[in-house]
Amino acid sequence: MPTFFDPTVQASLHTRVATLRADAPALWGRMNAAQMLAHCTSTMKMPTGEVKVKAGFMSLLGRLLKKKILGDQPFRHGAPTDKAFVVADTREFEVEKARFLDMFQTLTHGPSVITTHTHPFFGPMTDEDWGVLLFKHLDHHLRQFGV
Repeated sequence: MPTFFDPTVQASLHTRVATLRADAPALWGRMNAAQMLAHCTSTMKMPTGEVKVKAGFMSLLGRLLKKKILGDQPFRHGAPTDKAFVVADTREFEVEKARFLDMFQTLTHGPSVITTHTHPFFGPMTDEDWGVLLFKHLDHHLRQFGV
């Protein structure tokens, strides 16, 4: 399974982000490209401890599904999003892209930047789990916009 912490994977993701356009239509979902970048930036701050989300009652289900979700299959369209990560307001594409790339760069330093080893939905997380989850989430949203 690809992991965000693999430099080759990072380079591929970075190239895909570079080709993303502000007017790119979403192939599914409600967000536009700027909102998607803001959403991804927020979620990338979770393993570093910059964003903290409390576990809800659904975390019991998440712990049961963790192995399957972190498996080989891509995320399905329409998967639920924690309300803390929903971006519905208007965002400026270039501003959000710069914020995204800044957080992306932080994470390229590898597992040493991870300070949180518990996910609010999946429970305990290893560095490897975070690497897979980061890749799968970014891949999901880049595919959402055809890149």
